[in-house]
Amino acid sequence: QEIDFDTATLIADEFGITTEKIEEVTEEDILFDDSEDVEENLVPRAPVVVVMGHVDHGKTSLLDRLRKTDVVDDEAGGITQHIGASMVNYNGRQITFLDTPGHEAFTTMRARGADATDIAILVVAADDGVMPQTIEAINHAKAAEIEIIVAINKIDKPGTNPERVMQQLSAQGLVPEEWGGDTIMVPVSAKTGEGIDELMEMLLLTADVLELKADPDRQAKGVVLEARLDRSRGPVATLLVQRGTLRQGDTVVTSTVVGNIRAMTSSRGEDIEEAGPSTPVEILGLSDVPEAGEVFYQVDDEKTARQLAERRREEQREQEIGAGARMSLEALHQKMQSGEVEELKIVLKADVVGSVEAMRQSLEKLSTDEVRVDVIHGGVGGITESDIRLAEVADAIVIGFNVRPTGNVEEIAESVGVDIRLYRVIYEAIEDIQKAMAGLLEPELVEKVQGRVEIREIFHASSVGTIGGGY
Repeated sequence: QEIDFDTATLIADEFGITTEKIEEVTEEDILFDDSEDVEENLVPRAPVVVVMGHVDHGKTSLLDRLRKTDVVDDEAGGITQHIGASMVNYNGRQITFLDTPGHEAFTTMRARGADATDIAILVVAADDGVMPQTIEAINHAKAAEIEIIVAINKIDKPGTNPERVMQQLSAQGLVPEEWGGDTIMVPVSAKTGEGIDELMEMLLLTADVLELKADPDRQAKGVVLEARLDRSRGPVATLLVQRGTLRQGDTVVTSTVVGNIRAMTSSRGEDIEEAGPSTPVEILGLSDVPEAGEVFYQVDDEKTARQLAERRREEQREQEIGAGARMSLEALHQKMQSGEVEELKIVLKADVVGSVEAMRQSLEKLSTDEVRVDVIHGGVGGITESDIRLAEVADAIVIGFNVRPTGNVEEIAESVGVDIRLYRVIYEAIEDIQKAMAGLLEPELVEKVQGRVEIREIFHASSVGTIGGGY
């Protein structure tokens, strides 16, 4: 029988024995140093800036202005679909920009992006004003407790009224400085470049007020911004180092994934040996694709790290098994009583982790009383035979976002009657499913007479069978 430490101490005392409590040490305690920073070791670091706002308000073109590059042309449908990160040198000072996609479906990625950031630039188009996603972005930034700077974009358009935008923003609790509030608002034009310098100055000023610092000589730690499976190079992850210095050859742990950094690339695409605080890097060498938004640590003890990853995998597996076996007779009875729910089951594959999450949430939001949309599996990479087998067993459809079926998967799918649908833009997938759902709902039968035929004569022909002559 187990007894608590205090009772054990009392009993042991009776027998003249001294007791000592064993400190349980977990792998986390050994591997991760999460102690407070020492003030004198801290050095200033670059601010990490996230650009948010409503779709089509010019986030990407503003970022292009800010980093003098061009992203819009590559993106399908002009929507930014991956979190990118870049470092910009302005007047001899570094600023890290995270580019979060703007569609509401990417809320999850944006929430993750906001986690790692210090300042948010909220882009509001002067002609459109505050839109639903603008409010969403404001709420995210506030929840993450990051400073908000507003860029009122498209002021080059004739007849735009920045004052109106300021009024709308004040209603959302962002009161401009010139009206006695504390939110910096800068009218800009991503097209002509007007106001861009002022925006950069304000960014650096805000960063100075925040006094951002980190210790570059500690164990490196940060977040996974994005991860994907690359055909030729294996798992590729974009990391943002938040403290310490990450070096090529280091062992990295994130959730259940361990790996040694084989190669490290800067946001400009150059190979680098090390990355300090606030630096975004792309790394190769992980054993698997990590989840976006996970925290990573650089560790010295690779053996313990592998034990930790194995333990976490076990825990994950147990959770999944536990989750799968919850259906009991009582639950079954309740389900039958609640009225039969028609289900549209979906197997979802996408090219990056963030897209899977975003698509999953958008699709499941489409559920109605009559039809429940259920994403039974979401994963990264091409559509494989196991996806088809899963869809066959569960009677699901397969949706691919920016990925294709591998090998002879299409033939297999055809032979077992599994429907595969491929998309490049998130809206299209959602629209298609809405239409399919409209068809899935109980149909109303309406009879329309197309015409009438009176059979006048019947002929028998040995090669064809029976032929009817009609009028």
